[in-house]
Parts: sequence; structure tokens; C-alpha cells
Amino acid sequence: MADAAQDIDAKGSALDTAKDLFAGAAGGVAQVLIGQPFDIVKVRLQTTTAYKSALDAATSIYAKEGPLAFYKGTLTPLLGIGACVSIQFGAFGYARRYFEAQNANANSITSSSSKDLSFGQYFAAGAFAGVANSVISGPIEHVRIRLQTQPHGAARLYSGPLDCVRQLSSRGGGVLRGLYRGEAVTIWREAAAYGTWFLTFEYLMMADAARNRVARADIPSYKVALYGGLAGEALWLASYPFDVVKSKMQTDGFGKEMRYKTMRDCFAQTWRAEGARGFWKGIGPTLLRAMPVSAGTFAVVEATMRAIS
Repeated sequence: MADAAQDIDAKGSALDTAKDLFAGAAGGVAQVLIGQPFDIVKVRLQTTTAYKSALDAATSIYAKEGPLAFYKGTLTPLLGIGACVSIQFGAFGYARRYFEAQNANANSITSSSSKDLSFGQYFAAGAFAGVANSVISGPIEHVRIRLQTQPHGAARLYSGPLDCVRQLSSRGGGVLRGLYRGEAVTIWREAAAYGTWFLTFEYLMMADAARNRVARADIPSYKVALYGGLAGEALWLASYPFDVVKSKMQTDGFGKEMRYKTMRDCFAQTWRAEGARGFWKGIGPTLLRAMPVSAGTFAVVEATMRAIS
């Protein structure tokens, strides 16, 4: 009987993970399509002083490169971010169920049936999801940033994502030092970002359910989108300085042209040259982007989970 129960639990857990992965992939596609135009403006502001403001950057990109320029490098994130968000929700679901099992075991001693996660556990589950995601988000975002910041027209450096991967791997001294440049700061960013993201969303959903005395599944879609959008704002406020350093390192040169030796060196140089403001360049369009992107992601994921449950 015990073996049969364990087999059922294992199958249920695998099915739950599959659902999390599928819903996350759907949310990832929505995230890219909504957020890509905002993202290219953010990256340009982070990595150059050519623009006075986000509006100036957007206007200049449109005038000089055309409307399709706002979707430069979209193929890589469309394929990759779908996978990234799938991993985020899959890993978060796995970590959440792990903590629920731990809480159930601990509470069995006191005859309590509660498996609810603490806020610290929600943050830890989100951070775990972010670190798991960083393995593929690091190189994907590196390629996207290189494509977004390359010169326009005949002066372009890369013919496409695969050519960019090839050049980064060869010029950077291999996959780890080239394609995975900036991976250390990416891990820090992902842990802070997704720990905060999932914690904020779950807190708002739980508070609404408790306040209105309804089940989570009965919370209307517009509220799910609102809470997802607010979680997106919290995500960037918690992690933006790491993102600035990541962008600087992933647009840096190689060999003799390399300006930043390490993550720590990049932080130090940014502080000396620009002060605290240097770590928040581009935060305006990023927060503007975060609300619809994160709202769309959680709304699609939640709707998908309800549909397949």
C-alpha cells in the first residue's frame, strides 16, 4: 500500500510539474510579445549616453531604424524566454510542493494540517526558480542584448542569433567566458528578482482571498492581472542594479577592448563614474514595461492552469 501511495504521489507531482511548465511557456510567449519594445529602449539607455530620455531613445530608434527595430533580436527571446518562464514556474511549483511537504511533516507533530508556506519560504522558492532559470536566461539575454545594441544597416556585427552565439563563443575564449559572460551577476539578479516576484504575487493573491473569503480560483482575472503587474514592479525595484551591471558586462568588448574584468569591477566603475544614479538608468521604461508584461504573464499562466486543472 505504501509503495502504491508513493507511486501515485510521484505521478501526481510529475503531472503538476508538467502543468507548471506548460502554463509557464504560454506566459513566456505573452511576456516577450508585450515587453520587447520596452526592453530595447531599456538596454539602449543602460549601455549608452546617446539618449536624453526613454522618449528620446524610442523616437530616435523609430526615426533611424524603423518600427521593426523595436523587435530586434526577438527570435532568441521568443524561443528562449518561453523556455525561461516555463522553467521559472516549473521550478517554483516544485520548490513550493517541497516546502508544503516539509511543513506537513513538521506540523504532524503538533497535529496541525496546515501546509501553508511562510513568506520566507515563498521567497526561497522564487529565488530557487530564478537560479534554475539563470542557466539559460544568461546566454539568451546576452545574445539579445548584443543584437539590440549592434549598429544598424551595413555596419551590423551579427547576421543573426546563431552568428552571434558563434562569435561570442570564439571571441570570448569559449562558451563559458564568452557566451556566459556576466553569468555571476545574472544569478544574483535572478534570485533577487524572482524571489520578490513570486512572493509579492502570492502575498497579494492570499490577502485578496482572505479579505473577500473566496477560494484562490475564484479571484477574477482582472485582479490576477493587477497583482501580477504589481509583482512585476517589485521584481525590478529589487533587482535593477544587478540588471544594469549585467547589461554593461554583456555589451563590453573582448580582449584588449574589455572594460570590466569582473562583476565587482563593473559595480565599482559604475559607482565611481556615475554614482548611485548609474545603477538606475533606464528604470522608467523598465517599470512602465513591467506592469503590462508581468500582468500578462500571470494572467495567462493562471488562466492556463485553471483550464488544464
